[in-house]
Amino acid sequence: MGADYPASREADVVLRDGSTVHLRPVRGADEAALLELFEGLSSDSRMFRFFSGASDLASAAKQLADVDYAQRYGLVATRGDERPVGHATYIGAGPGRAEVAFAIAGELQGQGLGTILLAHLAEVAQENGIEAFFAEVLPQNHRMVDVFRESGFPTETSSEPGSIHVELPTSLGDEAFERFAERDRLAAEAAVRGFLRPRAVAVVGASRRRETVGGAVFHNLLESAFGGVVYPVNPASDVVQSVRAYRSVAELPGEIDLGVIAVPPAAAVEAARECAEKGCTTLVVLSAGFAEVGPEGAEEQRRLVDVCREAGMRLVGPNCLGVILNEAGGGLNASFAPGTPPPGNVGFVTQSGALGLALIDLAGDRGLGVSSFASIGNRADITANDMLEYWEGDPDTDVALLYIESFSDPARFSRVARRAGREMPIVVVKSGRSVAGERATGSHTGALLSASDVTVDALFEQAGVIRTETLSELLDIASLLGSQPLPAGPRVGILTNAGGPGIMCADACDAAGLEVPELPEEVRTALAEHLPAEASLANPVDMIATATAEQYRRSIATLSAWEGIDALIVIFIRPLLTRAEEVAGAVRAALAERKREIPVQAVFMSSGDRETMAAGGGIPTYLYPEDAARTLGRAMKHVRWRARPAEEPPELSRTRPDEAAAVIARALEGESEWLGMEAVAELLDCYGIATPPWRIAADPAAAAHAAEELGGAVALKAQGEAILHKSDLGAVRTGLDDPTAVAGAAVQMDEALAGAGLERESFLVQAMAADGAELLVGIAADPAFGPVLAVGAGGTRAELHPDVAVRICPVSAGEAAAMIRSLATFPLLTGFRGAPAADLPALEDMLLRVSAMVDAHREIAELDLNPVIAGPAGATAVDARIRLRPAPAPRPWPSTWRPL
Repeated sequence: MGADYPASREADVVLRDGSTVHLRPVRGADEAALLELFEGLSSDSRMFRFFSGASDLASAAKQLADVDYAQRYGLVATRGDERPVGHATYIGAGPGRAEVAFAIAGELQGQGLGTILLAHLAEVAQENGIEAFFAEVLPQNHRMVDVFRESGFPTETSSEPGSIHVELPTSLGDEAFERFAERDRLAAEAAVRGFLRPRAVAVVGASRRRETVGGAVFHNLLESAFGGVVYPVNPASDVVQSVRAYRSVAELPGEIDLGVIAVPPAAAVEAARECAEKGCTTLVVLSAGFAEVGPEGAEEQRRLVDVCREAGMRLVGPNCLGVILNEAGGGLNASFAPGTPPPGNVGFVTQSGALGLALIDLAGDRGLGVSSFASIGNRADITANDMLEYWEGDPDTDVALLYIESFSDPARFSRVARRAGREMPIVVVKSGRSVAGERATGSHTGALLSASDVTVDALFEQAGVIRTETLSELLDIASLLGSQPLPAGPRVGILTNAGGPGIMCADACDAAGLEVPELPEEVRTALAEHLPAEASLANPVDMIATATAEQYRRSIATLSAWEGIDALIVIFIRPLLTRAEEVAGAVRAALAERKREIPVQAVFMSSGDRETMAAGGGIPTYLYPEDAARTLGRAMKHVRWRARPAEEPPELSRTRPDEAAAVIARALEGESEWLGMEAVAELLDCYGIATPPWRIAADPAAAAHAAEELGGAVALKAQGEAILHKSDLGAVRTGLDDPTAVAGAAVQMDEALAGAGLERESFLVQAMAADGAELLVGIAADPAFGPVLAVGAGGTRAELHPDVAVRICPVSAGEAAAMIRSLATFPLLTGFRGAPAADLPALEDMLLRVSAMVDAHREIAELDLNPVIAGPAGATAVDARIRLRPAPAPRPWPSTWRPL
């Protein structure tokens, strides 16, 4: 072998059935493993692979173990104790071409392993200058031809004497990405289904004592009317809760699909190994004491994961509450929760077991029904992303609720949420609005983005996710989405028996981006037929305190039939005579009779009355009017997101990415991370980002000469890596209209910098830009999310008045336009107080170009265009700073490609 072993290419990957295998590059010592694989193939498979049933397999294994990780490359897939189950190789065959071949063990054929191996090979081949693969396939080897055709790679086939010749490029387009994303979804769906729909379950650590974790989970499984077999495993008991117990998993009389482990960490690892040997495919580890407690626990968790990976067994946990499937007439409760939530159409996944317990306890109180539940704990394998992909295809789940503390894979979350959210609202409580941590803050952009988790907000905004701050708000929105249709628009009708709460509700609707329209005369007339003369027939409709249950019923019927509203909020505060039970019954009766499907919310303003209204389920009920309005506003924001067409980043003209890559490569050879002005200007020009004409000057005299060359008024700026905030240091002067003034200003700058203990490297002399609004356009590379684009108020106001919009790159044209229009300072761009309006399309184009540049060149760690002058003639970057660093790992493709 002529190169070091590429350990970074190792990965645990998910197959179509939800199980896993380990992929790694072939080593020289793999000759015996490859021979074992080839000898285990059926005679047909050996014929298809080697074009002969009597090949010298030992010689083939020796040849294929000889790799150089460039022109000769191989991958081996293993399970169990390094048992080989698949092999793929490419061998260079002329400039830019290589021949590929595959061998898959019989038990894994049809599970997508060949496609995954092809994708990994293609990624490596591209890096090694190989642009095309070819393969010779026997005509009867239909399965291999299908692998190529269904991979998503554009494939060409041609018939030759005795074989089919297949050609395909090593680059992946959008179609291939979509196909791999679909495989990813199907694999996640299959994995989660294995947890929720097993045929036989073993509870390791099942106890006779119901107050223990093992005792509680075993009891819950028995009580949940699970249709399969439940085996208690307890080495110290012959009987557990009136069921015969077994000393070990090995002693169980039948096969198991799901193992539930509730024993200490060290014993949990051994129990997992026993489950794997029994053929178990899924494992829930309830036990705590793993990575959450420190390095020793993390090592135990690594051992647990290794056991699961070797067996292709999937894992929920450890340190979790368990999983629940709710179905009419049966289900599965493999958790130690003290109760079971009522059945319904809401899926819930949580990293926190305590919050899971709270939700289960509160679900019935809110009339909230749960389809399935998973507490994923330390997320050693199964994550919230897997649950989302399962719910996306689950006909029993209409709403997804998530409590997450951190993202295991933000790129995958964004991709899944954008797709699934078109049909299924996704509601998230994301804890931790604290400093983002590892971002560099050597620029205005870095400082703005490190101040909070605005990056998470940007991810949710782009993916259409509904973010809530508390568990209570999560339940509020879930009860609305789970029981009512989405609002068709923002118009709200308010019905109340007290004026004050109605006004408060109207104010809260306005704050939530909703509208409270005036009622037309015909609706007022219809209401007046059954309401007292003292009633207010505006919107809110105040029926006054004497309103009866029948008046509630008739008013709801009248308002809900009016096409001028898209939602209705019904408020009740108990007077002396009318009883909450009667009004609750009237509300339900009116909704059962309504002729038009619009969302209806109830506000019963005492805790006892709210419980009365909520007890029947089906109608979201709140204690305060503001909660109902805020919840409806969140739902309407999601509706607006759904209405926007899904957009991809546009193809831009006037870009020269290869030249930009050369600029970056040269700059990375230097000592400084920050680019000099020459390189900055060259890089921006490669992407069509406008800057004013400029010159670099070494001293005051050269600065004066440069000003004379440029002609007209100029700006003078001191250049140096330590000179970050030029205005604060007196290192920038604008509007200098003659060379003498430029020379004098340069001398003064040197004196001011010397007084501050700083020394410049050079002067930048720049033609003055036309008048316009000052903005900041910048990028900061987030360690988890990748490059983050920001636009906001610029110049000296950038950090004084943080008015900023943020999106994760790459952005679409619609997102760029929305960012600008969301700024509080947006009116300054539209002719505020007679000022000339800015060229908004030019500003949007600049955002798209910056996004495209950093998305294509991940070496850009930080970029600051401040100020950008946005005026009638376009958008110009007056000052620019760019920091580089070696490129991070390539952007991940779907999770079937990479470590879990």
